[in-house]
Amino acid sequence: MAVIPGDGIGPEVTQATLEVLQALENRFSLSFDFKNVEAGDGSKSKFGIALPEKSYQTISSSNACLKGPVGESAKQVIIALRQRLNLYANIRPAVTLPNVPSIHSHVDLVVVRENTEGLYKGIEDKTPEYAFSVRVVTKEASLRIARVAYEMAMKRRRRVTVVHKSNVLSSCELFSECCMNVARHYPKVQTEQMYVDNASYQLVKNPRRFDVIVTTNMFGDILSDEAAGVVGSLGLSPSMNLGDQFGLFEPVHGSAPDLPKGTANPLATMMSARLMLEWLAEKHKDDALKQASEALWRSIIQILRKRVFTPDLGGSSTTAQVTQAVIQEISTQNPS
Repeated sequence: MAVIPGDGIGPEVTQATLEVLQALENRFSLSFDFKNVEAGDGSKSKFGIALPEKSYQTISSSNACLKGPVGESAKQVIIALRQRLNLYANIRPAVTLPNVPSIHSHVDLVVVRENTEGLYKGIEDKTPEYAFSVRVVTKEASLRIARVAYEMAMKRRRRVTVVHKSNVLSSCELFSECCMNVARHYPKVQTEQMYVDNASYQLVKNPRRFDVIVTTNMFGDILSDEAAGVVGSLGLSPSMNLGDQFGLFEPVHGSAPDLPKGTANPLATMMSARLMLEWLAEKHKDDALKQASEALWRSIIQILRKRVFTPDLGGSSTTAQVTQAVIQEISTQNPS
């Protein structure tokens, strides 16, 4: 398993998560092989490149990658990894959690975001007089992200909202058409289409109407951060970057370099690790990994119920104290 510690608070929250994974390893008789790789601002300063080829080779030859937040060189790391590894599905759940202040209660939605093209494709130029970025939307990418969304909806509440701006953008017309073509193969799933400006409004006013939101790259980036605000905090927002064979898991939040040492919230990274364990369990049909994933989720929920909060959530616990609280909860889980 490759691990990118990242920049700023990245090494702290990543190390905290590795300690939790090691506790799960002991509790559920698992065997993890963590391989730290250099990528991000530190790597760029040291080697002149944010994602050295050696790091990429280690990542691509691993079963999965756990990534901490990266600083100013994030574009050169995560976008490069998404495109080179063809991690076309970015999945960002947003759910209200115990004792975490939120705009609405009982929210449980997931944003399924196309992850390899759109405005983030990198076809652009800038001069002193003008700049442009080309928005690329293809049939192949739109169909496959739609399939991911509908398969996910079948395991949830069977409702998909296709978000685009087809009344203005031809590229969104194609995306909409592709999603509706896929929808016909899922008659048990209720489908609605929504312009992105209305979706932004509805997320604030009535987020419980949403189950699975499927959308293009930049729209998904923005809407998922908005959804995190609706349910409480980016500090509790995990994500998955998935392809057909590989997965990269990371918190949604940034590297927060100015945050006082020892106060970072590690839960988004731990939640990302939980998604990683769940994905690996399904991929390898491994019951122990599934049990470990479930135990980690229960442990996180339990410390939130006990209000073991870092300062960003209004508490006074340190990163280490939150980590130890999660490990203590794991020790009470039944491995059978």
